[in-house]
Amino acid sequence: MTAAAAAVAAVLLLGLVVFQVALAAGAPWGRAAYGGAAARLPRRLRVTSAVAAAVWAGVLLVVLRRAGLDVWAPLPDPWLPAATIAVVAVLVVACVLNAITPSRLERALWLPVSVLLLAACATVALTA
Repeated sequence: MTAAAAAVAAVLLLGLVVFQVALAAGAPWGRAAYGGAAARLPRRLRVTSAVAAAVWAGVLLVVLRRAGLDVWAPLPDPWLPAATIAVVAVLVVACVLNAITPSRLERALWLPVSVLLLAACATVALTA
């Protein structure tokens, strides 16, 4: 079960990283992010997306390492159980924020993704 959950988490996190990198590069996908206020993000939100891409890439590595894959992680192994629980907590907040966003597109796209990602990461955190 842990391997399957890690695979789901990996696919979703990789998609999130790609999305954030695209936003940072100026892709006109802003209607599906940050409340959907603008198609092209202003500079400060593009920087935010670049930072978010790096953070989510780190989360991806932590979750995969916690699931038992032999990948490098940005944290030492003894920290991984607490780190994956922290990821789960952040994803709970993400689910709430994606549920209340004024952007219909953002809600339609990212609420299901965040719920699936929460389930996958919680499975890894609790079964690894």
